[in-house]
Amino acid sequence: MVAKTILKSGRRKSRALSHVDEAGRARMVDVSAKKRTKRTAVAEAFVRLSPATMELLMEGNLPKGDAIETARIAGIVAAKKTPDLIPLCHPLLLTNVEVRAESHADGVRFVSQVSCLGQTGVEMEALTAASVAALALYDMVKAVEREAVIEKVSLIEKTGGRSGRFRRR
Repeated sequence: MVAKTILKSGRRKSRALSHVDEAGRARMVDVSAKKRTKRTAVAEAFVRLSPATMELLMEGNLPKGDAIETARIAGIVAAKKTPDLIPLCHPLLLTNVEVRAESHADGVRFVSQVSCLGQTGVEMEALTAASVAALALYDMVKAVEREAVIEKVSLIEKTGGRSGRFRRR
């Protein structure tokens, strides 16, 4: 269905869709001709929680244990597993993955930072890390709050590669 939307007469409407060939089939982009450069990406995800759940979380009184540390580790592991989760992602040799949690009155913001020396960017790894950290926190709090909401999953910044630096406004 997506290919029909994107294609007209068997040709791509936009050259920007690098993961779709001329026939509309998904393909992995060949990056072998690209130079290795330092690539970084920063992403975020926010888990909205009630004040009562935030209090339990901050006091370390959740039934499942240390939710923040569990979520951070889940995010780090997820960044390393991104090509297993996102079908056309290249496996990358990541040089660093950091996931930090920021406590807010209405929830927790996860910020991930990922870097590598490679031929393609690490945006998907950073987004996956932040997203899975948020999912893990949701799992850790769902016994006490079913109203938790994951929101604001976004790329904040990326550097390196042909397109250079991007910073969300």
